This record gives sequence, C-alpha cells and structure tokens, in this order.
Amino acid sequence: MRILVIDTATQALSVALLEDGQPIGHFHEIVGRGHAEALLPAIAALPDGGRADAIAVDVGPGSFTGVRIGIAAARALALAWSVPLHGYSAFSLIAAMAALDHRDGPVAVTITGGHGELFWQLFEADGRTATTQPASTPIATLATQLDMAQFYGTGAEALVTARGDGTAIALYPEAARYSLIADLPPLAPSPLYGREADAKTIAERAAS
Repeated sequence: MRILVIDTATQALSVALLEDGQPIGHFHEIVGRGHAEALLPAIAALPDGGRADAIAVDVGPGSFTGVRIGIAAARALALAWSVPLHGYSAFSLIAAMAALDHRDGPVAVTITGGHGELFWQLFEADGRTATTQPASTPIATLATQLDMAQFYGTGAEALVTARGDGTAIALYPEAARYSLIADLPPLAPSPLYGREADAKTIAERAAS
C-alpha cells in the first residue's frame, strides 16, 4: 500500500511517498511562497513519479494559497490515478511530531496566520487527542491566554516573543512523518482555513 502525502499548508513544501507506512522517498524544504512552482516537480522526483494507491493532503489551517495549491494538486492526481483522497489537519501532524519529545502537560501548537493572528490548538501530552477546537487569535491576546512553558509550530517564536518567556520549538508539518497520524479519522479534502479568507468574490464585496 503506497500513500502519497502532500503538505503545502505552511512555508514548507513537504511531500513523501510512503509504502506500508515507511517513507521510500520524500522532499521537505522551506520555500516560503514558492509552492506553486515547486510542488509538481517535487512529486515527480519521488519513486515512480509519486504514483500511489491513495493520497493524503494537509487541508490546513495555514497559508490560504498554500492550502489551495496542495488540495488542487491532490484532487487532480487522485482523479487521474483513480485513487482515494482524504485530508488531515496541520495541527494534528505537528502535535504528533511534538509529542515525540514532549515531556509533560498539554501540547500547544501554533501556526502563523495573518493580520497579526496565530492559529492554535491544544492537545493532550500524547499529541493525538485535541482538547480545544482550532482557533485564530491575535498574538497579543493569545500571549495572555496560554499559560505553559513550551510552544510548537510555525508561530511559536512569535508567541514566545509576545509573552516575554517560554520556549519556542519551530516545527513544520513533515509529510514523511504522516504515519504518526495515519490511523486518525480522515478529514474531507476541503480547505480548513481557520478564519475567513481575505479575498472576497464580487458578489460578497457588493453585499458588504
């Protein structure tokens, strides 16, 4: 059983081909906003061009553009290959990765948002069970709400800076680590933005 994992929800471009849960090829690089140009070549460079029996894609939250790019590519490949497609949360993968070294207490995952906000969610110490719903909160407000010593994810440094204390552990979701959450309930392959998109349709602008 081969699974192609596509993750473009953050500044990282991460793809992996897993066979029976083990990566047989992967690519992970911080590309910023270069997902559109680099994604398909990264997949093509995987063994057998990334051809798989199923596809898993990070549906967010994270970068609006990155989430859309990943889902669009995953949908196109799933259709072309006639294979099943499902989504997973960026929070879940980061939390599971964090739990590998986390000692005690809840796992706080933060992801860079926009407009001075962070996406965030708390998990139990094992990194598998969420204890809060995903949320988007201004950094200054969140700094007064979360009382813990360690923060994980792409927004951790900004949060620790706003707090003036704590330890920031920068983690980006890595496609090659997908087996950590492969047994969790799958999500629909639709964007999980975490807040409303900045862009509006003409009809939405006219109604506002």
